[in-house]
Amino acid sequence: MHTTAPPADTHAAPTAEELLGPALHDEVVRHFAAKPDAPDPAYVTHQVRECLRYLYLVSRHSDRLAGLFLPVEQDIDEIWHYLILQTREYRELCEQRLPGGHFIHHRSISYDAYQEDPGRERAAEEALRWIPLYTAAFGPFDEDALPHWTVVRFLHDELGLSLAELADMAAESAG
Repeated sequence: MHTTAPPADTHAAPTAEELLGPALHDEVVRHFAAKPDAPDPAYVTHQVRECLRYLYLVSRHSDRLAGLFLPVEQDIDEIWHYLILQTREYRELCEQRLPGGHFIHHRSISYDAYQEDPGRERAAEEALRWIPLYTAAFGPFDEDALPHWTVVRFLHDELGLSLAELADMAAESAG
């Protein structure tokens, strides 16, 4: 049975380019597209988009997401690190452009170490918490977002859930 995904937030989430500004957005894409063995610039653009979507969700839902394990791939974390090094722009992004209006701190921890702390079951529940929040803000996961969100990719690739089934799961979780 196929249900519809939850409606996107009435406050349309800004794009990555709107959040960063065109100059910084283009700089970030160029930086990561120029690395050896880098994917094509279109793929890097999607990586930047998903990094900003992650930050948007952390900012908007800090009460529910603060301290949770980073549910995105290492490449997205590396983009976040790059943004943090642009200190003035990163502070402006966090405090003026993202919805929460507060600085988003970063702490690195491996997934194995994280699973030991809250336990495997709780780690899985926390990872799944992101899906309905993402779909409410940005709509269902698409093929361009899929490679960048670890638990979503696992559900799709390893458990065989289609993008439509993932949207249904998000709708059920939100409702």
